[in-house]
Amino acid sequence: MKRLLIYLSGYKRQTILAPLFKLSEASLELIVPLIIAKIIDNGILKGDYAYVGKMCALLVLLGAVGLAFSCTAQYFAAAASVGFVAKVRDALFGKIQTLSYSDLDKIGVSTLITRMTSDTSKVQNGLNLALRLLLRSPFVVFGAMIMAFIVNPRPSVSFAVAIPILLVVVFGIMLITMPMYKRVQARTDDLMLSTRENLSGVRVVRAFCKEKDEIAKFSAKNTILTTVHKRVGMISSLMNPLTYVIINLAILWLVYLGAVEVDVTAGEFTQGEVIALYNYMSQILIELIKLANLIISITKALASADRIADVLDFKPTENMGKLAEWRDNDCTVEFRDASLTYSGAGESSLVGISFKAMRGETVGIIGCTGSGKTSLVNMIPGFYKPTDGEVLINGVPVSEYSPAFLREKIGIVPQRAVLLGGTVRENMQLGAKEASDEEIYTALDIACAREVVDSKGGLDARVEESGRNFSGGQRQRLTIARALVSKPEILILDDSTSALDYKTDLDVRTALKTVQGKSTVFIVSQRTSSIMHADRIIVLDDGQVVGIGTHGELLDSCEIYREIYSSQYREEGKNNG
Repeated sequence: MKRLLIYLSGYKRQTILAPLFKLSEASLELIVPLIIAKIIDNGILKGDYAYVGKMCALLVLLGAVGLAFSCTAQYFAAAASVGFVAKVRDALFGKIQTLSYSDLDKIGVSTLITRMTSDTSKVQNGLNLALRLLLRSPFVVFGAMIMAFIVNPRPSVSFAVAIPILLVVVFGIMLITMPMYKRVQARTDDLMLSTRENLSGVRVVRAFCKEKDEIAKFSAKNTILTTVHKRVGMISSLMNPLTYVIINLAILWLVYLGAVEVDVTAGEFTQGEVIALYNYMSQILIELIKLANLIISITKALASADRIADVLDFKPTENMGKLAEWRDNDCTVEFRDASLTYSGAGESSLVGISFKAMRGETVGIIGCTGSGKTSLVNMIPGFYKPTDGEVLINGVPVSEYSPAFLREKIGIVPQRAVLLGGTVRENMQLGAKEASDEEIYTALDIACAREVVDSKGGLDARVEESGRNFSGGQRQRLTIARALVSKPEILILDDSTSALDYKTDLDVRTALKTVQGKSTVFIVSQRTSSIMHADRIIVLDDGQVVGIGTHGELLDSCEIYREIYSSQYREEGKNNG
């Protein structure tokens, strides 16, 4: 939690005033039993109803002032907690944006989502309660004990005995449950991961009729989470009963003394004092119940704060350099014996990759599913750092360039076409904010997506979340256009036409030839028709290069390429003449 306190720096005034107003309200509350005692002893028992009326008016006044203090404290507490968590959430999101693909794989996307949502909400709730009650409840507890001794010291000994026992119970349960709440959050992460995977792969699950299996897997994880929740809930649930038992025993002792020793005539222990002491004991009971619930909330908040701090303190494993210019070199991209092993993987995904791509060339990359095609192109913009060897752009290792500069110079169309909510224009200007409508339409023409945009109402047409109001093929063409708008020097198309029919694929490839010569183009595909006209084709198999050459050369020299081509020949021959 200490790591996050820096985000409270802008709310010092609120964090001071919130508990201050709460303590002021508590001070007024501690006066109330004394006034009630005076009403009974000096007003009701003596028949002085004018005195009773004045004291009741004073009680109303104290209530009104206390209400004003309470509302003011609530306002400052809410302002501080909401503002604090807004800053934390901004910092957390900013940190996530700096993480590389390797870091995201290591931490886990599902746990990051949980920390951005559930954990930040728990921290906000915990801080809000802490500002209002963390000082108020102990102040009322010990204040009531002091006031009880002022009223009558002898029966107030029960206060001095009950309160330390209550503190041992409350803080003992807190120390036991805090690590357990951390385990609850970890199980929540696991459940979130299962849910996220199922939602993202819902079509695959239904295609193979695996709904029952997925439900069973979810139920098993949910049962584990429920069991952990029950265990910590059982321990936490002891707090209220134990505090009630201790307080009520003290109240029984107090009532017993009141019944035996009240002497109205002598005034040694008056009826008003009994009522006042009873009220003070009731105040202690109420405040300790609040404190118990507060500690549970703070325990959850502290566990969540630690999880958020872990992300903020996470040191990226891939620190990119700061170089922000290309060196004049005809060789745009070069792999020098580059290998890649994902974090936690037993085997390398890529081994000993070596090739050069010259400026203006079109390079096709083909291979079976899982051969490492996407892993290869992801190392060009620095998404993954090679575990061995080097990846260079214009003779300089990718790690020496600044990420912002690389993203500016490299256009990427990922395997999964994703559009952001907003308008078509906003999506097209994602990599070039100053792009004109003419430049956008030029890119749309190259990607054969202009008719798609026109049919939706033009560049101001709304794009729903993830582009769900566009078909798969339309999203792919729009993402190609988005990459072209920024006029990249290196263009990476990662299986970006898989949802297009052969004719549209051919039209896009034909239009992309206008880009060739200006940009170095990498085309990843499982279709030989998509890469057969490339200047150079790289064939991958099980993470290794098994062939490099033109389409004709590979048909003669590479058995794997020949097999891929032969398996698609009949279908591709129909569409390519």
